[in-house]
Amino acid sequence: MIPSAIDPSWADALGPVFASPGMAALRDYLKAEKAAGKRILPHSADWFTALSLTPLDKVRVVILGQDPYHGPGQAHGLSFSVRPGVAVPPSLRNIYKELHSDLGVVPPAHGFLEHWARQGVLLLNAVLTVEQGRAAAHAGRGWEALTDAVVHAVAEQGRPSVFLLWGAHAQKKAGFVRDVSAGGRHLVLKSRHPSPLSAHSGWFGSRPFSQANAFLEAQGRGSIDWAIPPLDTQTEPSALPSD
Repeated sequence: MIPSAIDPSWADALGPVFASPGMAALRDYLKAEKAAGKRILPHSADWFTALSLTPLDKVRVVILGQDPYHGPGQAHGLSFSVRPGVAVPPSLRNIYKELHSDLGVVPPAHGFLEHWARQGVLLLNAVLTVEQGRAAAHAGRGWEALTDAVVHAVAEQGRPSVFLLWGAHAQKKAGFVRDVSAGGRHLVLKSRHPSPLSAHSGWFGSRPFSQANAFLEAQGRGSIDWAIPPLDTQTEPSALPSD
């Protein structure tokens, strides 16, 4: 049985993973880490935010991250997004710069991307938790089997979607997805990661947002409103207690 926080549309694809020994081992590991006084991010109520806000049958775009932000108060279950009131991280600032160059969208003053998720943009991290202050601390502990199943479920759908694969890690994780140019049904757009370390060598000028919308419109799936509204027009997540 999948957690109640996940939209039921994912049940068939993810049920076997949640019932697997690997997921049981992951649960035991996270409990032990918490018992040892480790701070696990994001809050447990936010682990499955991407799969709650974006049902499988509504996915139109997939954006893959590696693991959650590991700074206090940043992560809330959507890749590249931060909770309201948190400073916009460098990679997201570069995403906003390319969005402005590509579509003329004025960068918002915040980094809360729920507006995208509710339109069918699956903002998925490969690993859904991290230890505060230790990037990639939970890599290889079992989350990858779950998120692999998520990516496969989207790829196997009959409806064409767009896979925005930013950086080598995302490109490896979704490497099996065939682009339309190779006889597949999905549009696969690869570029460098928007991190300050690589943005100037292939991220800036990649124009992923306009290309995604052009493809979706041609396939009769509408387009994404990439312009992120001010926070006072959105439903902000409530503050969460410490885990």
